[in-house]
Amino acid sequence: MQLKQKIIKDKLPKHVALIMDGNGRWAKQRGKERVFGHENGVNAVKQTVEAAGEIGIPYLTFYAFSTENWDRPKEEVDTLMELLVKAIQTETETLNKNGVRLKAIGDLNSLPKKCYEELAEAINITSNNDKITVVIALSYSSRYEIVEAVKNISDLVKSERINTKEIDQKMFSSFLQTNEFPDPDLLIRTSGEQRISNFLLWQLAYSELYFTPVLWPDFNKEHFYEAIIDFQSRERRFGKTE
Repeated sequence: MQLKQKIIKDKLPKHVALIMDGNGRWAKQRGKERVFGHENGVNAVKQTVEAAGEIGIPYLTFYAFSTENWDRPKEEVDTLMELLVKAIQTETETLNKNGVRLKAIGDLNSLPKKCYEELAEAINITSNNDKITVVIALSYSSRYEIVEAVKNISDLVKSERINTKEIDQKMFSSFLQTNEFPDPDLLIRTSGEQRISNFLLWQLAYSELYFTPVLWPDFNKEHFYEAIIDFQSRERRFGKTE
């Protein structure tokens, strides 16, 4: 039986988040520069989106670029931004055709102008699609996101538009950039590293974590299905007893 056929359709996660790790190591193993790994990682994104769409997972979030990544060598950062623009230009029509809605979170204003404009256009073009929502985290920092939420809530308290007694988890979540999406049920990280790396710290509170040694450029539909099957074998209690 193929892996896809083992998946239980009524136990699917609604939202899967992915930390795409291992591009640099994949390239190094082949005697290439790191950017070679980033270029080949694009196919893994396409495979994952297709796999999620085929089995009916409505939300995917990809950790594409963190605020810390700006400290990488300029050549690598420039190449990453160029790759992003190229991928958006190449794939927008396909995304639209397949009912994919594109969204983005992070400090988007820090992106190069060309990158920001292409992203904004793709988001607008795909805005009415409803088969699957693909969220790209760019120039993203969860700590920054949380601090900004605290600042915005504080301003409302200071101006007496809300009372501190009104502040609860639901309200706080509404001030996060992910407020229109459900929290991830599953986080997948490739390359064997086992850490969250400042990604969706609030939202991942009760997510299942899945770590695979597969480097991101090698990640394909079968690997994604393996993660889903593993998720479905777990008992999620959210702090409660059975």
